[in-house]
Amino acid sequence: MCGIVGQFDFRDKRTIDQELLVRMNQSQLHRGPDEGEVYIEPGLGLGHRRLSIMDVSSGQQPLFNEDKTVIVIFNGEIYNFQELAKQLIELGHQFGTHSDTEVIVHAWEEWGESCVNYFRGMFAFAVWDQNQEILFMARDHMGVKPFYYALLDSGMFIFSSELKALLRHPDFKREINPHAVEDYFSYGYIPEPKTIYHQANKLSPGFYLKLKRGQKTQPQPYQYWDT
Repeated sequence: MCGIVGQFDFRDKRTIDQELLVRMNQSQLHRGPDEGEVYIEPGLGLGHRRLSIMDVSSGQQPLFNEDKTVIVIFNGEIYNFQELAKQLIELGHQFGTHSDTEVIVHAWEEWGESCVNYFRGMFAFAVWDQNQEILFMARDHMGVKPFYYALLDSGMFIFSSELKALLRHPDFKREINPHAVEDYFSYGYIPEPKTIYHQANKLSPGFYLKLKRGQKTQPQPYQYWDT
């Protein structure tokens, strides 16, 4: 189990508050007690809490491609990563680790948003493509790994593995969603994509989100898989 967190200004390139990003990341310490790193550039901040299981020595995140233009943070496991790594190497990609995380980076470079169709496993991840200025996020087919997100009034998009990390952001509105409360009493849980808060959503299983800096429309999840 690991934890991911991020902030993305898809309207502009405003400065990311590093201390705030670290606090959001630290709120998920129990998900990854071994390591915690953040990456910041204008308009983007990514954080990761790591539970070291695979490639302990060189699998730190955020993880980059060769020229550091594609960055990933990842929670989960790609079961067929060795098969995919072999395929990607044959296509000309170079690997610097033995971790399944790096497969996501090169799969994005090779197949774009279709990369999710190649993964077998449980996952929630975010890929930042500097050249295209695209933030791509996906959740596994069955929804084993969680992914929460919110679009703030300021235009800042924030996401995390746990809802409480979003609560650390001072601009997040803690207004309760009464329909979610009704769902909880009816079903014993709150079905996706709703959460207990109006401003937050949970990415549904088999869905991805793709945000491009400068886009005028609201982010809309896209379903890539259905039972």
